[in-house]
Amino acid sequence: MKVLHAIGHALAITFSMTWQILWALIFGFVLSAVVQAVVRRSTIVKRLGDDRTRTLLIATGFGVASSSCSYAAVALARSLFKKGASFTAAMAFEIASTNLVVELGVILAVLIGWQFTLAEFVGGPIMIVLVAVVFRLFLRQRLIDDARMQTERGLAGSMEGHAAMDMTVSEEGSLWHRLRSKEAVTSVSHIFIMEWAAVIRDIVLGLLIAGAIAAWVPESFWHGFFAVGHPLLSKVWGPLIGPIVGLMSFVCSIGNVPLAGVLWNAGISFGGVISFLFADLIILPILLIYKKYYGTKMMLFILASFYATMVVAGYVVEIVFSLLGLVPTERNAKVGETAIQWNYTTVLNIVALLVAAGLSYRFVRTGGIPMLRMMGGDPASEHAGAD
Repeated sequence: MKVLHAIGHALAITFSMTWQILWALIFGFVLSAVVQAVVRRSTIVKRLGDDRTRTLLIATGFGVASSSCSYAAVALARSLFKKGASFTAAMAFEIASTNLVVELGVILAVLIGWQFTLAEFVGGPIMIVLVAVVFRLFLRQRLIDDARMQTERGLAGSMEGHAAMDMTVSEEGSLWHRLRSKEAVTSVSHIFIMEWAAVIRDIVLGLLIAGAIAAWVPESFWHGFFAVGHPLLSKVWGPLIGPIVGLMSFVCSIGNVPLAGVLWNAGISFGGVISFLFADLIILPILLIYKKYYGTKMMLFILASFYATMVVAGYVVEIVFSLLGLVPTERNAKVGETAIQWNYTTVLNIVALLVAAGLSYRFVRTGGIPMLRMMGGDPASEHAGAD
Protein backbone atom coordinates (compact mmCIF):
# COMPACT_ATOMS: atom_id res chain seq x y z
CA MET A 1 0.00 0.00 0.00
CA LYS A 2 2.90 2.36 0.72
CA VAL A 3 4.18 1.87 -2.82
CA LEU A 4 0.78 2.63 -4.32
CA HIS A 5 0.44 5.70 -2.10
CA ALA A 6 3.87 6.95 -3.18
CA ILE A 7 3.02 6.45 -6.86
CA GLY A 8 -0.33 8.16 -6.39
CA HIS A 9 1.35 11.12 -4.68
CA ALA A 10 3.84 11.52 -7.54
CA LEU A 11 1.08 11.28 -10.17
CA ALA A 12 -1.01 13.84 -8.28
CA ILE A 13 1.86 16.33 -8.37
CA THR A 14 2.41 15.57 -12.06
CA PHE A 15 -1.25 16.20 -12.85
CA SER A 16 -1.22 19.43 -10.85
CA MET A 17 1.76 20.77 -12.80
CA THR A 18 0.17 19.70 -16.09
CA TRP A 19 -3.05 21.53 -15.24
CA GLN A 20 -1.17 24.69 -14.29
CA ILE A 21 0.80 24.91 -17.55
CA LEU A 22 -1.61 23.38 -20.10
CA TRP A 23 -3.00 26.65 -21.48
CA ALA A 24 0.47 28.17 -21.64
CA LEU A 25 1.80 25.19 -23.56
CA ILE A 26 -0.99 25.32 -26.13
CA PHE A 27 -0.94 29.07 -26.70
CA GLY A 28 2.87 29.06 -26.76
CA PHE A 29 2.86 26.48 -29.53
CA VAL A 30 0.15 28.38 -31.42
CA LEU A 31 2.25 31.57 -31.40
CA SER A 32 5.30 29.58 -32.41
CA ALA A 33 3.39 27.97 -35.29
CA VAL A 34 2.21 31.38 -36.53
CA VAL A 35 5.79 32.68 -36.60
CA GLN A 36 7.11 29.57 -38.34
CA ALA A 37 4.31 29.73 -40.91
CA VAL A 38 5.44 33.13 -42.22
CA VAL A 39 9.24 32.90 -41.88
CA ARG A 40 10.70 31.35 -45.03
CA ARG A 41 13.56 29.01 -44.27
CA SER A 42 15.09 29.04 -47.74
CA THR A 43 15.76 32.79 -47.72
CA ILE A 44 17.73 32.58 -44.47
CA VAL A 45 19.87 29.48 -45.04
CA LYS A 46 21.84 31.28 -47.78
CA ARG A 47 23.03 33.88 -45.26
CA LEU A 48 24.67 31.54 -42.79
CA GLY A 49 27.92 30.76 -44.57
CA ASP A 50 30.33 32.39 -42.09
CA ASP A 51 30.68 33.24 -38.40
CA ARG A 52 30.53 37.04 -38.55
CA THR A 53 28.45 38.87 -35.96
CA ARG A 54 25.70 39.68 -38.47
CA THR A 55 25.53 36.04 -39.56
CA LEU A 56 25.22 34.81 -36.00
CA LEU A 57 22.44 37.34 -35.35
CA ILE A 58 20.56 35.97 -38.38
CA ALA A 59 21.14 32.40 -37.19
CA THR A 60 19.85 33.31 -33.74
CA GLY A 61 16.77 35.00 -35.16
CA PHE A 62 16.12 32.04 -37.41
CA GLY A 63 16.41 29.74 -34.40
CA VAL A 64 13.87 31.80 -32.44
CA ALA A 65 11.47 31.67 -35.41
CA SER A 66 12.04 27.94 -35.92
CA SER A 67 11.38 26.85 -32.37
CA SER A 68 11.52 23.09 -32.09
CA CYS A 69 12.16 20.23 -29.78
CA SER A 70 15.84 19.66 -29.13
CA TYR A 71 16.00 16.61 -31.41
CA ALA A 72 14.49 18.48 -34.36
CA ALA A 73 16.72 21.51 -33.70
CA VAL A 74 19.83 19.31 -33.73
CA ALA A 75 18.69 17.62 -36.95
CA LEU A 76 17.95 20.96 -38.63
CA ALA A 77 21.32 22.37 -37.50
CA ARG A 78 22.99 19.40 -39.20
CA SER A 79 20.95 20.11 -42.33
CA LEU A 80 22.05 23.77 -42.33
CA PHE A 81 25.69 22.75 -41.91
CA LYS A 82 25.37 20.21 -44.70
CA LYS A 83 23.92 22.86 -47.04
CA GLY A 84 26.81 25.25 -46.47
CA ALA A 85 26.17 27.09 -43.21
CA SER A 86 29.19 27.60 -40.99
CA PHE A 87 29.40 25.25 -38.04
CA THR A 88 29.28 28.18 -35.62
CA ALA A 89 26.13 29.58 -37.25
CA ALA A 90 24.50 26.13 -37.15
CA MET A 91 25.21 25.83 -33.42
CA ALA A 92 23.95 29.38 -32.76
CA PHE A 93 20.73 28.42 -34.51
CA GLU A 94 20.50 25.24 -32.43
CA ILE A 95 20.91 27.06 -29.11
CA ALA A 96 18.36 29.74 -30.03
CA SER A 97 15.88 27.19 -31.36
CA THR A 98 15.61 25.45 -28.00
CA ASN A 99 16.36 28.21 -25.46
CA LEU A 100 15.01 31.47 -26.88
CA VAL A 101 11.51 30.46 -27.91
CA VAL A 102 8.07 31.74 -26.98
CA GLU A 103 6.65 28.57 -25.49
CA LEU A 104 9.62 28.04 -23.18
CA GLY A 105 9.40 31.60 -21.88
CA VAL A 106 5.67 31.32 -21.23
CA ILE A 107 5.99 28.02 -19.34
CA LEU A 108 8.86 29.36 -17.23
CA ALA A 109 6.81 32.43 -16.27
CA VAL A 110 3.75 30.36 -15.35
CA LEU A 111 5.50 27.57 -13.48
CA ILE A 112 8.48 29.27 -11.81
CA GLY A 113 8.33 33.04 -12.34
CA TRP A 114 8.88 35.82 -14.87
CA GLN A 115 12.40 36.39 -13.58
CA PHE A 116 13.42 33.00 -14.99
CA THR A 117 11.93 33.87 -18.38
CA LEU A 118 13.94 37.08 -18.42
CA ALA A 119 17.06 35.23 -17.29
CA GLU A 120 16.62 32.62 -20.02
CA PHE A 121 16.38 35.33 -22.69
CA VAL A 122 19.41 37.12 -21.26
CA GLY A 123 21.49 33.99 -20.72
CA GLY A 124 20.74 32.48 -24.16
CA PRO A 125 22.45 35.26 -26.16
CA ILE A 126 25.33 35.24 -23.66
CA MET A 127 25.83 31.53 -24.29
CA ILE A 128 25.73 32.04 -28.07
CA VAL A 129 28.40 34.77 -27.83
CA LEU A 130 30.56 32.56 -25.60
CA VAL A 131 30.20 29.59 -27.96
CA ALA A 132 31.22 31.80 -30.90
CA VAL A 133 34.32 32.96 -28.98
CA VAL A 134 35.27 29.41 -27.93
CA PHE A 135 34.82 28.14 -31.49
CA ARG A 136 36.91 31.01 -32.88
CA LEU A 137 39.73 30.26 -30.41
CA PHE A 138 39.75 26.47 -30.26
CA LEU A 139 37.82 24.92 -33.16
CA ARG A 140 40.28 23.84 -35.83
CA GLN A 141 39.45 23.66 -39.54
CA ARG A 142 40.54 20.03 -39.69
CA LEU A 143 37.91 19.09 -37.11
CA ILE A 144 35.26 20.99 -39.11
CA ASP A 145 36.32 19.22 -42.31
CA ASP A 146 36.13 15.83 -40.59
CA ALA A 147 32.67 16.72 -39.26
CA ARG A 148 31.50 17.76 -42.73
CA MET A 149 32.73 14.46 -44.17
CA GLN A 150 30.81 12.60 -41.48
CA THR A 151 27.73 14.72 -42.22
CA GLU A 152 27.90 13.82 -45.91
CA ARG A 153 27.44 10.17 -44.97
CA GLY A 154 23.79 11.07 -44.29
CA LEU A 155 23.31 9.01 -41.13
CA ALA A 156 19.81 9.67 -39.81
CA GLY A 157 19.25 10.65 -36.20
CA SER A 158 15.98 11.49 -34.46
CA MET A 159 13.18 13.70 -35.85
CA GLU A 160 14.88 13.94 -39.27
CA GLY A 161 11.57 14.07 -41.10
CA HIS A 162 10.26 16.87 -38.90
CA ALA A 163 13.43 18.90 -39.40
CA ALA A 164 13.24 18.49 -43.18
CA MET A 165 9.67 19.75 -43.52
CA ASP A 166 9.24 23.36 -44.59
CA MET A 167 5.59 24.29 -44.05
CA THR A 168 5.85 28.06 -44.46
CA VAL A 169 3.16 29.90 -46.40
CA SER A 170 4.10 30.10 -50.08
CA GLU A 171 1.57 32.80 -50.95
CA GLU A 172 3.06 36.23 -51.70
CA GLY A 173 1.92 39.56 -50.28
CA SER A 174 2.11 41.39 -46.98
CA LEU A 175 2.51 39.57 -43.68
CA TRP A 176 -1.11 40.31 -42.73
CA HIS A 177 -2.36 39.09 -46.12
CA ARG A 178 -0.47 35.82 -45.79
CA LEU A 179 -1.71 35.28 -42.23
CA ARG A 180 -5.35 35.68 -43.32
CA SER A 181 -5.11 33.11 -46.11
CA LYS A 182 -6.51 29.58 -45.90
CA GLU A 183 -3.01 28.29 -46.55
CA ALA A 184 -1.83 30.05 -43.38
CA VAL A 185 -4.49 28.33 -41.26
CA THR A 186 -3.47 24.97 -42.72
CA SER A 187 0.22 25.70 -42.23
CA VAL A 188 -0.30 26.79 -38.61
CA SER A 189 -2.33 23.65 -37.88
CA HIS A 190 0.34 21.39 -39.38
CA ILE A 191 3.22 23.09 -37.54
CA PHE A 192 1.23 23.11 -34.29
CA ILE A 193 0.56 19.35 -34.39
CA MET A 194 4.07 18.51 -35.62
CA GLU A 195 5.64 20.49 -32.78
CA TRP A 196 3.39 18.78 -30.23
CA ALA A 197 4.22 15.37 -31.66
CA ALA A 198 7.92 16.23 -31.44
CA VAL A 199 7.93 17.27 -27.79
CA ILE A 200 5.10 15.30 -26.20
CA ARG A 201 7.42 12.50 -25.11
CA ASP A 202 9.77 14.92 -23.37
CA ILE A 203 6.95 16.91 -21.78
CA VAL A 204 5.32 13.78 -20.34
CA LEU A 205 8.66 12.36 -19.22
CA GLY A 206 9.68 15.68 -17.68
CA LEU A 207 6.43 16.02 -15.76
CA LEU A 208 6.62 12.43 -14.49
CA ILE A 209 10.26 12.80 -13.40
CA ALA A 210 9.52 16.13 -11.73
CA GLY A 211 6.50 14.68 -9.94
CA ALA A 212 8.48 11.66 -8.74
CA ILE A 213 11.39 13.76 -7.49
CA ALA A 214 9.09 16.25 -5.75
CA ALA A 215 7.21 13.41 -4.04
CA TRP A 216 9.98 10.96 -3.22
CA VAL A 217 13.29 12.80 -2.71
CA PRO A 218 13.50 14.32 0.79
CA GLU A 219 14.19 18.03 1.11
CA SER A 220 17.21 17.33 3.33
CA PHE A 221 18.99 15.54 0.47
CA TRP A 222 18.65 18.50 -1.87
CA HIS A 223 19.71 20.99 0.80
CA GLY A 224 22.95 19.08 1.24
CA PHE A 225 23.44 18.45 -2.47
CA PHE A 226 23.01 22.13 -3.40
CA ALA A 227 24.90 23.45 -0.35
CA VAL A 228 21.88 25.48 0.74
CA GLY A 229 23.43 26.38 4.09
CA HIS A 230 26.40 28.06 2.39
CA PRO A 231 25.15 31.01 0.27
CA LEU A 232 28.41 31.70 -1.61
CA LEU A 233 29.25 28.03 -2.19
CA SER A 234 25.72 27.33 -3.45
CA LYS A 235 26.04 30.10 -6.05
CA VAL A 236 29.37 28.70 -7.21
CA TRP A 237 28.16 25.09 -7.16
CA GLY A 238 24.75 25.63 -8.83
CA PRO A 239 25.88 26.48 -12.39
CA LEU A 240 28.54 23.74 -12.23
CA ILE A 241 26.14 20.96 -11.24
CA GLY A 242 23.04 22.21 -13.13
CA PRO A 243 24.13 21.01 -16.59
CA ILE A 244 25.27 17.67 -15.16
CA VAL A 245 21.84 17.08 -13.61
CA GLY A 246 20.33 18.05 -16.99
CA LEU A 247 22.67 15.72 -18.87
CA MET A 248 21.64 12.78 -16.70
CA SER A 249 17.90 13.55 -16.75
CA PHE A 250 17.38 12.47 -20.41
CA VAL A 251 14.73 15.22 -20.67
CA CYS A 252 15.05 18.02 -23.17
CA SER A 253 13.22 21.02 -24.57
CA ILE A 254 10.20 22.21 -22.58
CA GLY A 255 10.10 18.92 -20.70
CA ASN A 256 12.90 20.06 -18.36
CA VAL A 257 10.98 23.12 -17.08
CA PRO A 258 8.95 21.18 -14.47
CA LEU A 259 12.16 19.59 -13.20
CA ALA A 260 13.75 23.06 -13.08
CA GLY A 261 10.87 24.12 -10.82
CA VAL A 262 11.50 21.16 -8.52
CA LEU A 263 15.23 21.94 -8.37
CA TRP A 264 14.54 25.61 -7.61
CA ASN A 265 12.21 24.71 -4.75
CA ALA A 266 14.84 22.24 -3.53
CA GLY A 267 17.52 24.90 -3.23
CA ILE A 268 19.62 25.11 -6.40
CA SER A 269 20.89 28.61 -7.13
CA PHE A 270 19.24 30.98 -9.62
CA GLY A 271 22.16 30.65 -12.03
CA GLY A 272 22.08 26.89 -11.54
CA VAL A 273 18.50 26.75 -12.81
CA ILE A 274 19.48 28.65 -15.96
CA SER A 275 22.50 26.47 -16.70
CA PHE A 276 20.33 23.40 -16.09
CA LEU A 277 17.78 24.62 -18.65
CA PHE A 278 20.53 25.12 -21.24
CA ALA A 279 21.64 21.50 -20.81
CA ASP A 280 18.87 20.11 -23.02
CA LEU A 281 21.44 20.17 -25.86
CA ILE A 282 23.92 17.86 -24.09
CA ILE A 283 21.65 15.13 -22.70
CA LEU A 284 22.99 11.64 -23.38
CA PRO A 285 20.68 10.73 -26.32
CA ILE A 286 21.61 13.97 -28.12
CA LEU A 287 25.32 13.40 -27.50
CA LEU A 288 24.94 10.07 -29.30
CA ILE A 289 23.27 11.90 -32.19
CA TYR A 290 26.18 14.38 -32.33
CA LYS A 291 28.53 11.40 -32.56
CA LYS A 292 26.50 9.99 -35.44
CA TYR A 293 26.28 13.35 -37.25
CA TYR A 294 29.78 14.79 -36.73
CA GLY A 295 32.03 12.06 -35.31
CA THR A 296 33.35 11.35 -31.83
CA LYS A 297 35.91 14.17 -31.68
CA MET A 298 33.40 16.84 -32.64
CA MET A 299 30.86 15.41 -30.21
CA LEU A 300 33.39 15.72 -27.38
CA PHE A 301 34.27 19.25 -28.51
CA ILE A 302 30.59 20.25 -28.51
CA LEU A 303 30.10 18.71 -25.06
CA ALA A 304 33.11 20.50 -23.56
CA SER A 305 32.40 23.87 -25.15
CA PHE A 306 28.65 23.79 -24.45
CA TYR A 307 29.18 22.74 -20.83
CA ALA A 308 31.76 25.47 -20.23
CA THR A 309 29.60 28.19 -21.78
CA MET A 310 26.48 27.00 -19.92
CA VAL A 311 28.36 27.31 -16.64
CA VAL A 312 29.74 30.77 -17.44
CA ALA A 313 26.34 31.99 -18.68
CA GLY A 314 24.82 30.76 -15.41
CA TYR A 315 27.40 32.71 -13.42
CA VAL A 316 26.84 35.89 -15.44
CA VAL A 317 23.06 35.64 -15.00
CA GLU A 318 23.47 35.02 -11.26
CA ILE A 319 25.73 38.05 -10.80
CA VAL A 320 23.76 40.47 -12.99
CA PHE A 321 20.34 39.53 -11.62
CA SER A 322 21.65 39.65 -8.03
CA LEU A 323 23.05 43.15 -8.57
CA LEU A 324 19.72 44.26 -10.07
CA GLY A 325 17.71 42.67 -7.26
CA LEU A 326 15.86 40.38 -9.67
CA VAL A 327 16.62 37.03 -8.04
CA PRO A 328 13.39 35.80 -6.36
CA THR A 329 13.58 35.67 -2.58
CA GLU A 330 10.99 32.90 -2.28
CA ARG A 331 11.05 29.41 -3.76
CA ASN A 332 7.44 28.78 -4.70
CA ALA A 333 7.45 27.14 -8.13
CA LYS A 334 4.08 25.53 -8.84
CA VAL A 335 5.10 21.92 -8.40
CA GLY A 336 2.84 20.93 -5.47
CA GLU A 337 -0.58 19.30 -5.45
CA THR A 338 -3.35 21.74 -6.36
CA ALA A 339 -6.98 20.75 -6.78
CA ILE A 340 -8.81 21.85 -9.91
CA GLN A 341 -10.80 24.99 -9.18
CA TRP A 342 -13.03 27.27 -11.23
CA ASN A 343 -10.54 30.07 -11.77
CA TYR A 344 -8.64 31.78 -14.56
CA THR A 345 -6.46 28.70 -15.11
CA THR A 346 -9.49 26.52 -15.76
CA VAL A 347 -11.04 29.09 -18.14
CA LEU A 348 -7.77 29.47 -20.06
CA ASN A 349 -7.34 25.70 -20.26
CA ILE A 350 -10.85 25.28 -21.73
CA VAL A 351 -10.24 28.00 -24.33
CA ALA A 352 -6.82 26.56 -25.18
CA LEU A 353 -8.21 23.05 -25.58
CA LEU A 354 -10.92 24.37 -27.95
CA VAL A 355 -8.24 26.10 -30.04
CA ALA A 356 -6.16 22.92 -30.07
CA ALA A 357 -9.20 20.89 -31.11
CA GLY A 358 -9.90 23.27 -34.00
CA LEU A 359 -6.31 23.12 -35.24
CA SER A 360 -6.30 19.33 -34.88
CA TYR A 361 -9.46 19.07 -36.98
CA ARG A 362 -7.88 21.27 -39.67
CA PHE A 363 -4.72 19.15 -39.52
CA VAL A 364 -6.59 15.89 -40.11
CA ARG A 365 -8.80 17.33 -42.87
CA THR A 366 -5.80 18.69 -44.82
CA GLY A 367 -3.67 15.56 -45.09
CA GLY A 368 -1.72 15.89 -41.88
CA ILE A 369 -1.77 12.26 -40.82
CA PRO A 370 0.51 10.99 -43.66
CA MET A 371 2.96 13.81 -42.85
CA LEU A 372 2.92 12.87 -39.19
CA ARG A 373 4.03 9.34 -40.06
CA MET A 374 7.12 10.74 -41.78
CA MET A 375 8.35 12.85 -38.86
CA GLY A 376 11.03 10.45 -37.76
CA GLY A 377 12.11 9.33 -41.23
CA ASP A 378 15.09 10.00 -43.39
CA PRO A 379 14.87 13.51 -44.90
CA ALA A 380 15.88 12.15 -48.29
CA SER A 381 12.53 10.38 -48.48
CA GLU A 382 10.41 13.31 -47.41
CA HIS A 383 7.57 14.72 -49.40
CA ALA A 384 8.01 17.48 -51.93
CA GLY A 385 7.31 20.17 -49.37
CA ALA A 386 10.61 19.59 -47.65
CA ASP A 387 13.40 21.95 -48.61
